[in-house]
This record gives sequence, structure tokens and C-alpha cells, in this order.
Amino acid sequence: MGWLVFLVCFVLLDSQFLIYPSTPLPSQLCHPDERSALLKFSNSLSLNPEYLDIAHLKTVSWKNGTDCCSWDGVLCDPISGHVIGLNMSFSFLQGSLHSNSTLFSLRHLQSLILDDINFNGSPIPSDFSSLANLKRLSLGNTNFSGNVPVELSHLSKLSHLVFSSTNSIFLETYVLKRMLQNFTDLRELTLNRVDMSDVPLDSSFTNVSISLMFLDLSHCELQGNFPDFLLRLPNLHHLDLWNNNNLTGSLPTFNWTSPLRYLSLSYTRISVDLPYLCNSAKSLQALFLRNCSFRGAPYPTRLANLSQLVQLDTLFLDYNNFGGQIPLFSFNLQHLIKLDLSGNNFVGKIPENLEINSTQSPFPMQLEVLVLSDNLLSGSIPSWMYSLPFLKSLNLNRNKIIGPIKEFKSRFLESLQLGTNKLHSLIPSSIFLQENLRILYLSTNNLYGVLELNKFSMLRNLENLDLSYYNFTLSSNNYDGNNLFPRLQYLSLASCNIVAFPYFLKSLKKLKRIDLSHNQIHGSIPQWLWNQGTTSLSHLNISYNFLTHVEQIPFQNLKYLDLRSNMIQGNLPIVPPSLIVFFISNNHLSGEIPSTYCTLSKIYILDFSNNSIHGKIPSCLGNKSFLSVLDLDMNNFSGEISRDMFENSTSLRSLHLSGNQLEGSLPRSLWNCKNLEVLDVGKNKINDTFPHWLEDLPMLQVLVLNSNKFHGSIGTPKVKSPFNKLKIMDLSNNEFSGLLPTKYFESFTATMDGHAIGNMTRIGDHYYQDSVIVVMKGSERSLEKIISIFITIDFSINHFEGEIPESIGKLKALKGLNFSQNKLKGSIPMSLTYLSNLEWLDLSSNELVGTIPNELPNLTQLSTLNLSHNKLVGPIPSGNQFDTFNNDSYSGNLELCGFPLSKSCNNGEMQQEGDHGEKHEDHGIFNWNIVKIGYGCGMIIGIFFGYIMLFNTRLDSWLRKKIGRGAGQRQGQRTKIGRRGVGSE
Repeated sequence: MGWLVFLVCFVLLDSQFLIYPSTPLPSQLCHPDERSALLKFSNSLSLNPEYLDIAHLKTVSWKNGTDCCSWDGVLCDPISGHVIGLNMSFSFLQGSLHSNSTLFSLRHLQSLILDDINFNGSPIPSDFSSLANLKRLSLGNTNFSGNVPVELSHLSKLSHLVFSSTNSIFLETYVLKRMLQNFTDLRELTLNRVDMSDVPLDSSFTNVSISLMFLDLSHCELQGNFPDFLLRLPNLHHLDLWNNNNLTGSLPTFNWTSPLRYLSLSYTRISVDLPYLCNSAKSLQALFLRNCSFRGAPYPTRLANLSQLVQLDTLFLDYNNFGGQIPLFSFNLQHLIKLDLSGNNFVGKIPENLEINSTQSPFPMQLEVLVLSDNLLSGSIPSWMYSLPFLKSLNLNRNKIIGPIKEFKSRFLESLQLGTNKLHSLIPSSIFLQENLRILYLSTNNLYGVLELNKFSMLRNLENLDLSYYNFTLSSNNYDGNNLFPRLQYLSLASCNIVAFPYFLKSLKKLKRIDLSHNQIHGSIPQWLWNQGTTSLSHLNISYNFLTHVEQIPFQNLKYLDLRSNMIQGNLPIVPPSLIVFFISNNHLSGEIPSTYCTLSKIYILDFSNNSIHGKIPSCLGNKSFLSVLDLDMNNFSGEISRDMFENSTSLRSLHLSGNQLEGSLPRSLWNCKNLEVLDVGKNKINDTFPHWLEDLPMLQVLVLNSNKFHGSIGTPKVKSPFNKLKIMDLSNNEFSGLLPTKYFESFTATMDGHAIGNMTRIGDHYYQDSVIVVMKGSERSLEKIISIFITIDFSINHFEGEIPESIGKLKALKGLNFSQNKLKGSIPMSLTYLSNLEWLDLSSNELVGTIPNELPNLTQLSTLNLSHNKLVGPIPSGNQFDTFNNDSYSGNLELCGFPLSKSCNNGEMQQEGDHGEKHEDHGIFNWNIVKIGYGCGMIIGIFFGYIMLFNTRLDSWLRKKIGRGAGQRQGQRTKIGRRGVGSE
């Protein structure tokens, strides 16, 4: 924490004008006009309702008739009485700041701090430039938006400038250059989350002041090479470049020394030579190298150089793909307080033999924070971890750690996270004695026992509690919970065998998140739960229970609501307009969508799938500027989709309307959805031609139009590169006609890279994973999570004509191809043999002629093949998977011969190589394929019948007739699910 102490001292020493005088000021020192200006400025803002329960409000002391110099946050010059300092941080105010604000009449201000005021996205007023005496201007987390005005560069006395916002702030190059040129005494420059993506770095910082000590350019979208001359600034102590993913370059390659105490290169592409850095910046106290690009020697050698940083107290090396044994002995950093090695690939046991109580221990005894989560660590928690005397935070989440949890000696624990391991024991009693504990995550382990609520009575500061997937018995369920968890904000008891809503929830007035999913809760939601936390609760998950009735959700600020997979009946519940994410799929809902859902102006995900909701789809559902997912699959919606439904759906990423009774045409307003990745309108009654206008949607990956009344020829594309990201295209079971769309196959660039098959990602985001129903290997299946490597084309059950184009062979990443039940002619193209990732191929029920290409057995991933009911001739290839396909794969092709068919290849045709690459002569009906048939009943029976047939031609003739009749019967037994697919049901 040394770097933090330095920073505090630096701010205090450099900001003498902010320190309040020790002697009392004369009464009524304040100038009346300045007091009036302050009051008008305060009255133009309002208290943020999220902080109504804050006991102390900074502006409470601001009253007319009193001396403004005594007001909280106001500093006056002790001689002149003018207001020279205004600190409004943590005042919890909100509102807009206009150019006519009385704030800008305080012309003597030297320090203005407006941190954490929510200015509601209003632009940054240029009138700040009228405060010519300003030395410090801090606008941290103020929610301004727009461009930084060039007029700010007129504040030539500025030594400290702080900008940060959750909104979009842009800084243009000429404004930055003008500021750096005029701020000759600049010591602190913070531009956190200011968009500087267009700023050329090499030329924009040339005039930066040599007095600069603090530089924060984190989250600025910087691009190009970072100017390494900034690291040579003689007074630079703090440099933060966190999260500039396109920032490249390297540390200086010449000998240099730096006074740096704080350095963050996390989430940049700057090349880090760790030994060189450790040798050049020996004053470092805090080093953040999360997800960085290292170069040089293997990592154990690099980490050994950290021992040169004798003042280092904070070290973050997380998410760098380090592997092998965890190198806790390599650091030898006696002052280390915080260590984060999470998100790597460390394996094996955590070292046990650390002499934690020894003065010669290579491991720091002062350690307060240790994070080893998201690795592959095994074994038990070593005893020295329990013995760290000042331990405040321990995070071992998501490893493979086994054994019991033992007693902790430290009484300073603030965060204990041991979730998603294989720990098995009771909760140790020492945890219930941690009065400072704020976070307790023990979920997804093998913990057991009776959970007694009264044991938590000492944990007065607990804010986050996660005991999900914990096989406990909740004791004293009727305990009223008064004074229990007074600060609890996040509670997760998912999959804890709970059969009723825990009554202690009634007293938790500050809860923001509740997760009671995957339990055994029946009936309806009790009224007392609706009455608690109506203003604070933002996240409620009670999915996967047995709830039957939900009529109204009263929580005023609720943003996330998950009620999916219950047994809820009746109409859709009335929900608050604050909702952003709403799941109520897989229930028994009926009725129509109420008009109140049109008021969900900020809705991001809306999932009503798998219910019995009917009526027309309200057009207002699509016209939401923030809507990303609309899932109405498997309901009873009818009528036409409104033509203008998606006019304003610029954020729509996923649209699921399958399994309804929708009619009419596909609305052309979908063309406005430039972020659309998934479009599924299958299994409706849509009557339309092929939607060419979807061709140039740049993000579209899944297009499902199956089982509708689409008709006509697809024809040629209307744009240069149509559907270039498409990975799933299902046009099956329609009335399309004409030739197969050769030009489309030549543009499916996302399916052409066979090597990209190893990059498995899922379509969706943290909240919603897309699913789609497809025919795969002959069966209709629901892909609950669409992975990027699932690439398939299904044009089956249409009226396509002509030949299969050779260009289909370019789609090397294809997993499945189905052209069955069309009117295709010509031969099977040789180019199919290039589809090395193909797992199922269905060309059945067409009019294909010629032979089966001998190279098809080279498709070693192929597990399902259907070429039946065509006009194919000649021998069936053998080898690899082709030796496993049965008769159904080839039935209905009367001129095919060879294994597995009973018809041998006569008339001069030679049987192809078998399992062992041998050629066999044809001796009547007998050959070694009969022996293969015999494997089903035993080799001896097969050989016996073989010899009988050699010497008895009548039996030979009789057997031919029987086999032929049986084959015909088997053909008649063949069915297909949904009239399409490969194989039999």
C-alpha cells in the first residue's frame, strides 16, 4: 500500500489551498453574492433517489443566512473571504449543468471538484474556461457526454485535470495538443474513459509538461504505438494504460531509469520485457500486468527478476496463460501485500512447506490479498494460508481443490471466496467470527450440515453471500431475521433444496440481488416478499422452481427478472418499466401480450418462448432502441408481422419467432437490424419469396426459414458478398424451386476456413445464449447453445433442380449438408471430398446418377450418410466409415452393388478393396462379404451358408429372392422426422 500512501501525500502537499485552516474563520466571512450563487447551484440539482438512505448529505449545512465559508465542501480565502475551493464529491446529486449556471460566477475558484455528480449525459459546458484561476478541475464519474470543449485549454494555471465518465466523451487531437501546450505546470492528467481513438499518439504528447507526475489514460481506446518517451519524464510516478486493447509498442530499448511507483499495462498489446522493466523501474510499488504480451525467457526465469523490486507491495499477473507449478517461491518480496495470479494455467498442489512464521521465510508474511482463482490447482488448502496473520482477502474460486476448510487465524477477513471447488466439510466456526467479512462465496462445493441462521449474527458487515449448490438444511426457517445481515446486498441460495421462501428475507431492506433458482419452491410468491426492498432490488432470479402464479412485480427499480421454467399459469404478469432483462420462458402462460409491455423503454432481452401466448405480436416490442434479444418461439402467435416493427431496432442481435402461426411476408424493416446475428422464423405459415434484402446484414450467422411457404427461385445475389458470416442456413420444407444458389455458396466465407473449426465460441452474451432446432444426423435436435463451429446447410424438401455445384466443396468447415427430397440431377460432385469436417451428408430422394466417388471414404469425420432413392450405379466405396454404413444409406439405387448391399458386383465389375485392402474374386454369390453378414449371427453360420450356396444353385436362387424381398421391405419401413433428415426414425 506504499504507493497509495505516496499518492495521498502527493495530493495533500500539492493542494494546500484545499486544507481547511486550523483557526476558526470570522463570522459571515462569505460574500453574499457567492453564497447566493452556491445556493442557486445546489437548488438546480436534486438528490439521486438511489442514495435516499444516506445519513449525511453534504448540502444539509447549506442554508441561507449562514456563513457559506462554514459549509461542508466550501473553502474560502481567510483574508478576502472569496470562495476558492468547492468540493462536491459524494454529494449524491444529479441534474444538468447549463452555461447559465451560477457556478461559473465564482471567479475566484482555484479548486473545483464535482466528482460523482450525475449530470445526466449533458454536454461539458465551455464556461469552465471563465474560472481563470482554477488550478484543479476534477470531473470524475460525472456522466457528461460529447466533446471536450477547446475552451478548457484557456485554463493555463491548471495543475490537475481529471475527466472520467460512464457516458461517451470524445477528445479531439487539436484540443489535446492545445491543452498540453498551455498547461505548463500540469502535474496530474486523468482522462479515464475519454475516447481518444483518433488521436495520433506519437505527435500529440510532445509538449507535455516535465512536471507531470500522474498520467491516467485507461479505457481511452488508444491505438498505435505508445510513445515511450513518456516513460522518461523525470517526475512521472503513476502511469495507467489499463484496457487499451489496440495499444502497441514496447518499453524503451535503451538504458533508462524511472521513478515510476505505479504502472499498469493490463489489457494492452505493449510488449513487456519483464527483466528489463525490473532493472529500470526499481521504485515500483504497484505493478499491473494482467493479460499482457511478454517476451524473452520462459516465465519462471522472468518472474525471478521480480525480486529486484524490493518496494513492490501490489503485483497483478493474472490472465497471462502462465502454466506449470505455481511459483510462490520465486517472488521473495518481503513487502508484498497484494498478489493476483488468477486466470492462468497453474497446475498441481499449492506449495505446503512455506515457513510462514519464520523471519527467513521467502514468502511475505504481510500478505493481505491473495487471488489464485481460475487455475487448475489441486490438493488441499495449505496450512500456511490459514496462518497468514493479516489476511483480508482470499480467492481460490474455480479450481480443483479438495479437502476440508479449516480454521483461519486471521480476524481481519473481508472477502473469502472458495466457490466451485471440491471442498467437503462443515463451515468452520472461525468464519462466523469475522466481523469485517463483506464477501462470502462457498458455492458449488460438497459442503454439508445444518445451516443455523443465528451463527451469522456477528457478520454485521456482510454484503455478498453465495451458498449456492450447497447441500445444507436451513435451520430456523421461521426466524424473523431482525438485525440479521443489515448490509446484505447480494444473496444467492440457488439449488439448496429450499422448499419455501426463507422468511428472513423480510428484514433485508438493502438487497439488490436475490437468486433462489433451482430449488423446490411451490405455489405463489408471498405478499411479504413483494413488500420488501421495493426500491433497492434490481435482480431477482427464481427460475427452475414450481411456482404457479405471478400477477404483478412491484419492485420499482427491478432490472433483471428470471421466472423461466416454472409452472406459472394465466396471463403475463405486470412488470415495472425499469426492466432490462426478462425471462419467463417454459411456463404455462396464455392470453395476449398486455399493452403495458410497450412501456419497457430500456428492455434488452425479452424471452417469452415455450408458452401458449396468442394473438398478434405488438409492433411496439420490436421498436426498442436497446432491444438485443426477442424470443417468442413456440407459442400461438398469429397474424402478420407488422411491416414497420423493426424500423428502430438498431441493437437487435437475435430474433426467434419459430413454432407459431405467423402469416404474410417477412417484414423488410429487418434490414435496419445491422447487428442481427440470429434470425429464426421456422415452422410458421409465412408466404413469401426469398428475402434477398438480408444478404448484406454484416453480422448474420444463423438464418432459419424452414417449414413455411417460401417459394420461387432464389436466383443470384444482389450484393457483392452476400451472407459472408452465415454459418447455419436452413431453408428446408418450403416450396423453393430453380437451381441451387451457386453464387451464395461462393460467398459463405465463414464456412470456408476448415482450420477455424477449433475456435469454439458461443453465439450470445452473458445473459442469453442462443438456441435453434436443427436436423442433425437424421434427428431433430435443439441446440441449447449454438457454438460457432456448428456449420450446416439444409435445403431439403423443396423443388430445387439442376446439379449440385462444384463450389460446395469450398465450404471446408461444413459439419452437415442436406439436399434431400428435391429434384437434383447429375452426379455427386468430386468436390464433396474436400469437406474434411463433414459429419453428416444427406442427398437422398433426388435423381442423382453415376457412381459414388471413390474418395468419399476419405471424409473420416462422416458418421451419417444417406444416398438412398437416387439412380446411382456401380460399386459402393469401402474403407473408414463407409464400412459402418448400413443398407438404408443406399436403398432405392437398383444399380448399386457391394457391401453392405446383398447385390455383389458382377458383369466384370471388381469389388473394391475391403477392410484389409484386398481384392476378392467373384465366385457366384459367395464372397467374403457373406462372412461379414455372418458377424451378426456368428462367423460359423456365415461360412456354413456360404458353402451351401456354392453347391446348391436352387438354394442360391431362393436366397436371392428372399434377400431381395427383405430389402424391399426395409425400404418401405424408412421414415423421416418432420419429412426430412437422414436415416430412419
